[in-house]
Amino acid sequence: MKLDEALGLIRPIPDYPHPGILFQDITPLLSNGEAFTTVTQELQKHALPQSVIAGIEARGFIFASALANALNSGFVPIRKAGKLPHTTISQQYGLEYGVDTLEIHIDAIAQSQNVLLIDDVLATGGTIEAAIELIQELGGNVYKVLALLEITELKGRERLEQRFPGLSLTSLMHT
Repeated sequence: MKLDEALGLIRPIPDYPHPGILFQDITPLLSNGEAFTTVTQELQKHALPQSVIAGIEARGFIFASALANALNSGFVPIRKAGKLPHTTISQQYGLEYGVDTLEIHIDAIAQSQNVLLIDDVLATGGTIEAAIELIQELGGNVYKVLALLEITELKGRERLEQRFPGLSLTSLMHT
């Protein structure tokens, strides 16, 4: 299956989870094994050897863990507040429809460790910005951010480029 065919399985859901939001539903892509494999193989092209793969809750986990498994790399979950059992650091961030908090275990990333950060959607950039800040606070080096889908009109890329000059950012699809 070609990448554009796999990404074409993503379906927009209007007014979810709030009125005015056009949610991008990735479940049809995930339920198609060939499409999921195609996307994972495309993401694999961006990974450096010896790096850890970090994924942002919840849908970023799916792609990050699949990629980490394919690369025989470690997977680091970056979760919503209160979901991790060990000592954490946290970062609050804004969404297009509210405010939330991300957390990471204090021992999840080694000093100077290369990290590939994955999320499903780049919208306003707030979630990815918070995740990068957490990784950097632990001493990690985010060498690349991968997003399955980028909502360009929300200008998240511009926000991240301004905040982190030189950041390598790739989105597989743009809406």
